[in-house]
Amino acid sequence: MKGKKILVTGGTGQVARPVAQALAADNEVWCIGRFGTPGVERELADAGITTWHWDMADTSDHAFKGLPEDFTHVLHSAVDRGEDGDFNRAAEVNTVATGRLMTHCRTAESFLYVSTGALYARRTLDHAYTEDDPVDGSADWLPAYPMAKLATEGVVRAFARVLGLPATIARLNIAYGPGSYGGVPMLYFKQMLAGAPIAVPLQGQNWCSLLHTEDLVAHVPHLWQAASVPSTVVNWGGDEAVGVTDLLRHIEALTGVEARLVPSEVTRETYQFDPTLRRSLTGPCRVDWRDGIERTLRALHPQHVTA
Repeated sequence: MKGKKILVTGGTGQVARPVAQALAADNEVWCIGRFGTPGVERELADAGITTWHWDMADTSDHAFKGLPEDFTHVLHSAVDRGEDGDFNRAAEVNTVATGRLMTHCRTAESFLYVSTGALYARRTLDHAYTEDDPVDGSADWLPAYPMAKLATEGVVRAFARVLGLPATIARLNIAYGPGSYGGVPMLYFKQMLAGAPIAVPLQGQNWCSLLHTEDLVAHVPHLWQAASVPSTVVNWGGDEAVGVTDLLRHIEALTGVEARLVPSEVTRETYQFDPTLRRSLTGPCRVDWRDGIERTLRALHPQHVTA
């Protein structure tokens, strides 16, 4: 992409920041958010990105006063995860903020909303979920989060039709890579370093579709191109099915650090995606998950890589 004017929310996070930085080379990129991490706003500015302060919880009519309206593309990755357990607040913040954002950017060519695969109704651990699988917005490990995402998907669908704004709803799997904190695999590794137990299913293992940063960045222009009215819904993950226990064993082999696996009825559930639709939109992924995990460890924890 070249010569576009792009708005990114959640631009300090694992998903949106590498996208913003990559696109800034040939486009005008704006990141809006609270920028609570010291120094992050300066780092974005040094990458050629314009920053603008916005709080998703700001319900005033002036929340976007002074922000340009002529963006051609929007990547909406910011989220209130509802970690305080307040379902009503999580729904209010996420849905209202998204509706106002879409209204402000109603003339854009494309709006990309980053949702989650955690909203699917749980089936078997190794089920490959398609976009047509039932959803229930339920997750024991963070109850308000998938509910808020599902509610916001409804807002995106509605405003896309009302405003005539082409939209893609991309249900993200597990994104990881050398940027930021590294994603869920590196959170697991920190648990391993601390000797903390990691909950796994009583039988079998959880499965996921890991998505490396390089592939994620490459997919975004294609997901914008796929936007439509009514909204396009696509599962956004990697091509390969990855068992979480297999992932942990791979990290063990690379680092020599033991993973203390504890069978439990409640785990951080993950979901394997059927990549058929996403591959038709973006083409195949290029980063093998084993290589991607090793590269991420070498970037973030080089002192622990022994293999």
